[in-house]
Amino acid sequence: MNNNDAFSNPDVVENPEAAVSAMGPTTGLGSEVNLDTILDVPVTMAMEVGRTKISIRNLLQLNQGSVVELDRAAGEPLDVFVNGTLVAHGEVVVINEKFGIRLTDVISPAERVRKLR
Repeated sequence: MNNNDAFSNPDVVENPEAAVSAMGPTTGLGSEVNLDTILDVPVTMAMEVGRTKISIRNLLQLNQGSVVELDRAAGEPLDVFVNGTLVAHGEVVVINEKFGIRLTDVISPAERVRKLR
């Protein structure tokens, strides 16, 4: 049965629970979720060293060699974001002459959901 069958079948429409099960796995207690359909979806992962607020006047005065002070102390863990959502903290490492990040703390799924609200 494809997803359209759930909406065209009158028996399913009269029974909302049947409509949900016809559409696929759900995330209720005691049920399993098949993540295979989304495992290859690309996401953007970014590390943030720090932030600062700067006026447009000062921004326009920046040039090569300028130094901008950030709000994070040296040695403090970096923030790791996936699609703009904080998921972990970590430290910079160098692997084969490329930067990487070693995760030191991963935000729990429950905490990530709480921050979305």
